[in-house]
Amino acid sequence: MKFIDPELDQYVCQHSQPEPSVLQELNRKTHLEVLQPRMLSGHFQGRVLSMLSHMIRPKRVLEIGTYTGYSALCFAEGLAEGGKVITIDVNEELEDLVKEYIAKSGLDDKVEYLIGDAALFIPALHEEWDIVFIDADKKSYIKYYELVFDKVKKGGYIIADNVLWSGKVLEEYETLDRETKIIMDYNNMVHNDPRVEHVLLPIRDGLMIARKL
Repeated sequence: MKFIDPELDQYVCQHSQPEPSVLQELNRKTHLEVLQPRMLSGHFQGRVLSMLSHMIRPKRVLEIGTYTGYSALCFAEGLAEGGKVITIDVNEELEDLVKEYIAKSGLDDKVEYLIGDAALFIPALHEEWDIVFIDADKKSYIKYYELVFDKVKKGGYIIADNVLWSGKVLEEYETLDRETKIIMDYNNMVHNDPRVEHVLLPIRDGLMIARKL
């Protein structure tokens, strides 16, 4: 997932807003104690998500895929008054860690953490979303997009992570594994969806940002 020179990446982080101390601690703890720490948004991408949240000032954010809670806390930083992040993950094993850092952040009144199948939760959440962040099982990206689309307000955003898939999206489609094909199918679907304007940002492993027209 390193698309720029490591020294240049370090320079970018050094000249971006520092991580809040609680996120710095969560970042370190995730890398030391949790499997697949590359799934963490991390310093640079986290500051991008926080900046987007501050720019949009959302009232409601839906995150599909909590992992250790880092990105949910980044979105929570920029919420409008009375706003809330609802984050969903199927992994019960990380529950204690997620809840610990939501509490440590002081943002526990702004983050609602749900454990279970997002595809079942989404239809039951009677909200209008300003931002939806898709960062869960890749095989369901298109399903999640379709499930949330009508619930995203006009001018709202659907942001999908890992859409460059470590550069595999540049390989021949016929030779690819199933997950890479699904990522490519997702990118093509958004690119050809007349209901949105979109941009794919080469930030970390790629962020596809679609704005509903």
